[in-house]
Amino acid sequence: MDLRRLTHSSIARTLVSLVTSACIGGTGSGMIGVNTNDGGTTSGVAPVLSFFAPPGSATVGQTLPLVQVAASDSLGNIDTTFTGVIRVTLASNSTGAGLHGNTAVRATDGVATFDDLAIDAAGTYTLRATATGAGGVTSGAFVITTVTGP
Repeated sequence: MDLRRLTHSSIARTLVSLVTSACIGGTGSGMIGVNTNDGGTTSGVAPVLSFFAPPGSATVGQTLPLVQVAASDSLGNIDTTFTGVIRVTLASNSTGAGLHGNTAVRATDGVATFDDLAIDAAGTYTLRATATGAGGVTSGAFVITTVTGP
């Protein structure tokens, strides 16, 4: 066979044919991780939450920098069909502080945006994000400080 005569389209057709026959017609379970319209994957794996924009440091009572939590598919891509309610709570809270603001937000295009969260005591904290039918996640640590005078 003269390889110089192969065109890109014939190579592509051959590769697609090989991949699809191995995934669909072979002994495997199919194309795992392909996003379906119901927000899941063909592997049946639930979406996994991650902090798209993690919480940042602030002072007591001050609104935290924007926090965003994303629902991802088994390949790590944002699952834009996910529209569930995502809840955030204080995961580590040795001071007994309160988390204020809207702590339950419905995701839009797979992302929930928390724009009014505040904590009422100084300390080091983490947030925990959960949603029904999705794997939860805990944020990295962030610090809330007291306001010092001039």
